[in-house]
Amino acid sequence: MPDITVIRNARTVVAYDAATGGHAYLDDADVAFDAAGFLHVGGRYEGPFAEEISGRDRMVLPGLVNVHCHSGEEPVSKSLFEDQGTAALWGQAMYEYSTLIEISDDAVKAALTVMLGDLLRSGVTTFVDIAGPHDCWLPTLAESGARAYVAPGFREAAWHVEDSHRLDFRWDAARGREAFVRALETVDAAEAHPSGRLGGIVAPAQVETCSPELLQEAAEAARSRKVPITIHAGQTMAEHEELLRRHGLTAVQYLETLGLLGPDLILGHCIFIDSHGWTRQRTADDLGRLAGSGTSIAHCPVTFARSGMVLQSVGRYRRSGVNVALGTDSYPFNMLEEMRTALINARISGGTVFDVSTADILDVATLAGAKALGRSDIGRIGKGVKADFSLVDLKHPGMQPVYDPLRNLLHCAAERAVAAVYVGGACVMENDRATLVDYDGALAELQAVQDFSVRRLQANDPRGRSLATLAPRALPVLPHP
Repeated sequence: MPDITVIRNARTVVAYDAATGGHAYLDDADVAFDAAGFLHVGGRYEGPFAEEISGRDRMVLPGLVNVHCHSGEEPVSKSLFEDQGTAALWGQAMYEYSTLIEISDDAVKAALTVMLGDLLRSGVTTFVDIAGPHDCWLPTLAESGARAYVAPGFREAAWHVEDSHRLDFRWDAARGREAFVRALETVDAAEAHPSGRLGGIVAPAQVETCSPELLQEAAEAARSRKVPITIHAGQTMAEHEELLRRHGLTAVQYLETLGLLGPDLILGHCIFIDSHGWTRQRTADDLGRLAGSGTSIAHCPVTFARSGMVLQSVGRYRRSGVNVALGTDSYPFNMLEEMRTALINARISGGTVFDVSTADILDVATLAGAKALGRSDIGRIGKGVKADFSLVDLKHPGMQPVYDPLRNLLHCAAERAVAAVYVGGACVMENDRATLVDYDGALAELQAVQDFSVRRLQANDPRGRSLATLAPRALPVLPHP
């Protein structure tokens, strides 16, 4: 008996339409798949199978592709600094507050496992994890059953915020070079991993924390290996102004002069380009540079919206020909909520409901992400591509009543309606929990990890501020009467 599974009479399948290059509904359809990929998408499947799943009241959704997220200490930061920011740095909290979080090597696996579980619950089947390399990274990713790219970060300069008003850079070229070597070793190990589901990406951490020589060598290393490159660029106004001070160029222009722009480059965030309303430039050339070079953007709206920052806008970038893909960046690691925020922010920043549609955002979260990674076998449902998908429960209260299931999912139900997730034909999430890693155990461990980090905040702060000053709780705490 062949190891084939058939989903019988799915209420609807979000199928790939080769004629348009986009997604379309395929109602009352059968889907058959095995470990190699989809074998049948369409009418009645009459072939052999080992297992049958009822598709009644189910939507089959292509696996979501997350091109930018961070494990490491990010899952530990939840609920600490959402109301904080450095006023002199345009309200951005990252430079001053993210450096205060301390996490031990022993706690990294728990943080990674929680991130994995949250991503899978929201329908992510492929993702890029930008983090520091560690021994449990590849084994844990492989154990989860997900399709993952490791992007071990390296840089020559560390951020230092002086007295909450000035961003400085502390350079250590030798340390940066050592991290570069280790990063390439990790990329090579991921590419050679026997699971066949892991890959590597060369990831100089930020455009302003690496020398031009290191950026160019990183690109050469990636291109010789035929793997993608990713760099945080255009992510904050502090970075934008620093590059203007050093080079008189925006991040996009600077990377163009170094020869880094290209279809294998994913720019993290790329919000602050020459035409953004916050910048000093009164030109609109960067979008043309990005589109002409085929460079992709990793758009992560939730994290930046928390700091009052927004890309202007998803629709304008796409109409300019820029490949805009989606990432979650940090918590809540919820791709469906990220899609909703991307859609709403685009309509606000674009000034019109017509800036992007629900279908556009699905494209951003699937096909555009696959394109950014140089792949045509993920992010879609069609014969011959990887069997990565979600089963969405159309009977979930958030999905009722059903007229357009995709709109219900993005605007109302989100991950609560995701019943199961499959990667490579294997179930990796069901009943709201990852099936192959200990999500609940990791959650329990993470509380102790955060408690430790909170106790260390004052000691890690250069100004020695108290916990109540650094991370005040949202409401005052009353004494017992």
